[in-house]
Amino acid sequence: MPPQRPMRAPLPAGRGPLSRVSPSLAFLVVVAVFATGVLVRGAVGAGLLFLLAAGVVTLLAGTWRVLSAGQRAGRALVLALLVGIAFSVL
Repeated sequence: MPPQRPMRAPLPAGRGPLSRVSPSLAFLVVVAVFATGVLVRGAVGAGLLFLLAAGVVTLLAGTWRVLSAGQRAGRALVLALLVGIAFSVL
């Protein structure tokens, strides 16, 4: 297991496709897609929420090995809640 970095330490710069996306913009897009999915309901709303869940799975898979057990559990809980909400809007 890699050593844990201090929580207040600055994050290293990434080189992936999301490194050029503003965190504020990413947050606003996720909130907008989630709200639209919940408000639209039906198959379209559930589809939007499942699309968000697929994004969470992708990000979780990419970061799994560097997360602590508690962080993994928290992210898995968020994913389970998102999938549960997606099923509830069907």
